[in-house]
Amino acid sequence: METTTRLRPIRPEPRRRLRTAAVVACVVLGLGLVGGAAAGTWLTGDPAPARTGDAYATGRTLWHQVPVDTLFPRTLTGDGAGPGNSDRVWSRLGVAADTGCADALDPLLVRALDSVGCARLVRATYADATRSAVTTVGMVFTEADAAGMKAWAARFAEQKLGERQDLMPRPFAVPGTAAASFQDEQRASWTVHVLTETPVVVFAVTGFADGRAVPDPQAAARAMEAGATGPAAQAGLGHEAEGVADRIERALRRTVADLVEKAE
Repeated sequence: METTTRLRPIRPEPRRRLRTAAVVACVVLGLGLVGGAAAGTWLTGDPAPARTGDAYATGRTLWHQVPVDTLFPRTLTGDGAGPGNSDRVWSRLGVAADTGCADALDPLLVRALDSVGCARLVRATYADATRSAVTTVGMVFTEADAAGMKAWAARFAEQKLGERQDLMPRPFAVPGTAAASFQDEQRASWTVHVLTETPVVVFAVTGFADGRAVPDPQAAARAMEAGATGPAAQAGLGHEAEGVADRIERALRRTVADLVEKAE
């Protein structure tokens, strides 16, 4: 059974016409979305890219403006996302309550985010089809403008901050599921994506579902390299982290673009 904690109630928008489906989904969420109840989705199609200003205004509040199932779909499909271009499917185990960054990220990563600010963080945990790997994926909604996000993205890439073990995100363990024992010691691979067209940082961290500790985690990019060795690389956990993060990021981009386009 999925464990899902509702995010904050959605605020009404009296000056804007809301789509009927969105109103129904938001009311359900505000009354208490528990156990992954159906909440609708706006992920169809591939809208044109949103304008930067609108995308920032929309993206900044997205975490409490759309249904949980839109932010974190119940099922993610990763065609060609596994080692050797194998297909992957991930099922959602649970959604954490929205929170600040201090309790969900390692201290140095929290400090690194100071330059863009952490407005809110949302997370969910998924399992692969075999229930042998679990992945926590999250989104940090920042306070930065476009210039600030671009500067931080450049610094993140130049200093290779995404490869530092002391900047790993923390997992979200879901009691009663394959991710019940997913703690810091079980982290095996991770990835961090800094977006520049909307103020969001997407991350994912993966571990073994059997609860084994991993003394030397590998960044997903390293674990996915040809000839890479180590538990994370050999088990394809770099692909798991990257695949889940990529699907959540794609859904986020489409949702922002869709909302901006329909608001015009």
